[in-house]
Amino acid sequence: MGNKPFAFKQFTVHQDRCAMKVGTDGVLLGAWTTVPQGAGRILDIGAGTGLIALMLAQRCPAEDIEAIEIEEAAYEQCVANFEASPWSDRLFCYHAGLDELLEDEAAGPYDLIVCNPPFYSEAVSSGNRARDRARQNSALPFGELLEAVAQLLAPKGTFSVVLPIKEKNAFLGMAKEFGLFPSHITDVRGNPTVPSKRSLLQFTFQERGVATKPLVVEEARHRYTEAYRKLTHDFYLKM
Repeated sequence: MGNKPFAFKQFTVHQDRCAMKVGTDGVLLGAWTTVPQGAGRILDIGAGTGLIALMLAQRCPAEDIEAIEIEEAAYEQCVANFEASPWSDRLFCYHAGLDELLEDEAAGPYDLIVCNPPFYSEAVSSGNRARDRARQNSALPFGELLEAVAQLLAPKGTFSVVLPIKEKNAFLGMAKEFGLFPSHITDVRGNPTVPSKRSLLQFTFQERGVATKPLVVEEARHRYTEAYRKLTHDFYLKM
């Protein structure tokens, strides 16, 4: 995606100051996650550019959509993207980590929490500290994420996350330890001939049946499936 602004149908995301750029994972999570009916408070953990929060602002009338971002440059860019959007009066970004949010007595409960978390447990350096921090879950271990979600989520709230498929089963096991149970799971593959690479997971505090439905992004190179087009139609300019 590079450093150029990424234009969606109703908003533009500037990303030149963010280590992690606009990508399919964030777009998928923002479009796929179920917004609970009547949701008034939403939290995006590790907002980056603010993409997912912006998508949720477009999708629903929630009056309080909050985001936290620990990297200063990304935080400043997220604020600018929020202020330039049509929903600036409902979007708020804070320069804070999860630990600071948990200490705030005004935080939560949230009707929806979303997170596109750091993926890689391996301490592999790219030479870019901000990018490494955004990608490696040593900056936000899954256990700490789930513990915080369990404290901040409303009793009938929803938590949605996108993960590498290899992290899926371990994450499901950890979530159960915090009383969070899957309600929807969508494994995503790039095209019909490759294995699933990502998993979209949605949790609630209620243990019930799990709706599972796989998603294929492309039929062939640059030829998107009907399911993916339908999911992202309200956002991508050329969908």
